Amino acid sequence: MSQEAEPEKEGHGAGVDFPSLLMMFFTTALVHLGEIPDPITEEAKQDLGQAQKAIDILSLLETKTKDNLTKEEEGLLQNLLFELRMKYLQAAKLL
Repeated sequence: MSQEAEPEKEGHGAGVDFPSLLMMFFTTALVHLGEIPDPITEEAKQDLGQAQKAIDILSLLETKTKDNLTKEEEGLLQNLLFELRMKYLQAAKLL
């Protein structure tokens, strides 16, 4: 019997990688910043506390994965954090 790996089934780890994880938190933060509508309610509402938590999680990932990412992953994470921090400051009327 062949030891070939079975193809991943949809919904069971398919397409799960570090950039996807980053984009999940990025999108969550955008929803809470009111930048995009909530996919469930289809309403755009701000919840700066929840937006800050998503940004903090990305920041934690940046700290914990230091020197363990590809240049592309590191660049993506830095760009996402910069964009979210600027959007947060604008939403909080601090900029």
